[in-house]
Amino acid sequence: MQTIFITGASSGLGKAAARLFQARGWKVIATMRNPEKETELDRLANVTLLPLDVTDAAQVKLTIQKAITSGVDVVLNNAGYGLVGGFEGYSDDQIRKQLETNLLGVFRVSQPFVTYFREQNRKGLVVTVTSAAGIAANPLASVYSATKFALEGWSEAMNYEVNQFGIRFKTVAPGAMNTDYVGRSLAFVAHDAYSPLWNKMMSGFEDGSTNVVFSEPSEIAEIIYQAATDGKPQLRYLAGPDAVNAARERQEMGLQAHSEQISKLYQINENGK
Repeated sequence: MQTIFITGASSGLGKAAARLFQARGWKVIATMRNPEKETELDRLANVTLLPLDVTDAAQVKLTIQKAITSGVDVVLNNAGYGLVGGFEGYSDDQIRKQLETNLLGVFRVSQPFVTYFREQNRKGLVVTVTSAAGIAANPLASVYSATKFALEGWSEAMNYEVNQFGIRFKTVAPGAMNTDYVGRSLAFVAHDAYSPLWNKMMSGFEDGSTNVVFSEPSEIAEIIYQAATDGKPQLRYLAGPDAVNAARERQEMGLQAHSEQISKLYQINENGK
């Protein structure tokens, strides 16, 4: 029986992935900041809950040490949150927190597992959840997009680096999902100069003019399961229509086409109106 270690498993995609892997006969180590509050995963067979805040280096070390005593085959880096709003309104603390969670947190979790996989000759796999915003950026999510672009590049480099040990790195890039992400994992920074653009974006989601298709977390979890089990050397897995369209615009149509599409969609001009 294989074991997967999941970060950010208390809700949304992380919880959906935990449920799916458990249902498919895997052992699941589901980590979250407050496991004592979990009332669903703790009732499932072969699921172990462990505390983990990816920004806490000491806790990361202790939790991973405990996890590897029973063996781990796949790591799913899922924990993260979105910082949105006009960049000039971000505080240094807000930027630092975004980098600590979305980027450094992934590094912090993955590094000891690479050592573990290599020394134990387990030929492990590290799957990192990125985003469609890590393929083609959107306005008002600059630092968030930066972290996701960085994770795509880091995962590619790591894949080349550790293939010699039979270890693979993969990314799963989801588009929009039907979760409580806005309420739980989205930090909005208000700034009067960017309110018109923010309002346009929000109204576009509400009236459907953005053509965004929200995927269910269970659908994205299936893509994660595919990445974890198909044995392919594929690096990136696009998950959801938004991610597929973003990749198509950037790779087939080019950056200019994506830029024109975003400008048209939100009617952005030189005056920001």
